Parts: sequence; C-alpha cells; structure tokens
Amino acid sequence: MVQKTVVIYTDDLTGKESEEVQTYEFTLNGVAYEIDLAPESYDQMLDDFGPYMEKGRKTGRVKGAQPKAKAGGPSASDMRAWATENGYEVSPRGRVPAGVREAYEAAH
Repeated sequence: MVQKTVVIYTDDLTGKESEEVQTYEFTLNGVAYEIDLAPESYDQMLDDFGPYMEKGRKTGRVKGAQPKAKAGGPSASDMRAWATENGYEVSPRGRVPAGVREAYEAAH
C-alpha cells in the first residue's frame, strides 16, 4: 500500500491556496499572534500597519519575529542546494521561487 501526504498551504486572510504562503508573527497588547499569508496578503498587512509603525516607537526586536517555514516541509537551504545541483539559478537569500519549489517537490 502506498500513502501520499499532500500539504496544502492556505492564506489565512483570503482562503486561497498558494505555494508561497509563509507564517508571520506579530504582537499586539502583549498577545502574540501567528498568521499564514501569501506575499500579496503580507504586503497588504504591511500597508495597513504602516501608519502605526511610522508613528510608533520601536522598543526592540522580539525573538523569532522572522517568518518561519511551514512545519514538515523542506527547508529553503535544502531546496537551494538541490536547485543549484540541478541547474536552477537561485539567490542565496530570500524566498525560493515557486517554480523551483514545484520542481523540488516533483523530484522528491
């Protein structure tokens, strides 16, 4: 018997599926929140928070405030190493392009 596990990444704001969804954390009134967003929704969140961030005072960084990869999925560094070995051009930093992710997943 063969089992296949399918992971579907869904934008919490729009409900749409996307391979580029990432998890973001933010804190408001001492309560930490986590939300899964596609790049377009994340840009919208930054636009909405923008006026408040411009007027607010920075008090430092919260540990773990950077977006994190989905649990159970391959790491970006693993995908970059595979992509380089297989002739894809990828930058050493930033988001791994959806086409590279799809090729990686198809090969594994």
